Amino acid sequence: MWDERFSSSDFVFGTEPAAFLADAASHLDPGSRVLCVADGEGRNSVFLAGQGHDVTAFDASPVGVDKARGLAAERGQDVSFHVSGIEDWDWSQPYDALVAIFIQFMGPDMRATIFDGFRQAVRPGGLLLLHGYAPRQVNYGTGGPKAPENMYTEDLLRAHFGDWQIVTLRDYDAELSEGKGHSGRSGLVDLVARRPT
Repeated sequence: MWDERFSSSDFVFGTEPAAFLADAASHLDPGSRVLCVADGEGRNSVFLAGQGHDVTAFDASPVGVDKARGLAAERGQDVSFHVSGIEDWDWSQPYDALVAIFIQFMGPDMRATIFDGFRQAVRPGGLLLLHGYAPRQVNYGTGGPKAPENMYTEDLLRAHFGDWQIVTLRDYDAELSEGKGHSGRSGLVDLVARRPT
């Protein structure tokens, strides 16, 4: 599905970073080692590399990763790109920060497993930057899956990361203009959390 979706010459979600990331990246220390999860066509990883971070990114779609490599080359940025399904990634390597943006293609059981992986992959004192849709997004129809159980709530994220230092946790509506894939009024949830040392 994702290979087909990314096969167009257009970038489904645009080439600029998610608005959330453009703002939340200010929390990162200079030269942070960052992992971008399910990075698609590379807009977020390439942005972070341009900010001077050491970025690793992966996506399950070879087509998406090829486009990400092209975007990085066009902008003169170096990102370590990998083709991998999220369920196959090795979470044992520690990063200063983990970035996961609109990864709501999985149901609650798989999400719980992947969130456990996130907890492992962020080093003590490191940051998690997580951004996605709230359940009401299904009614807005401006992006994301049509499965409310895949969406985030503040309570859900507290249940998984409440023992971390919550820097930001908010549920809000905003107008997105991030390619054809995310366009219009959107119900969003942001989490920035620091793993205890």
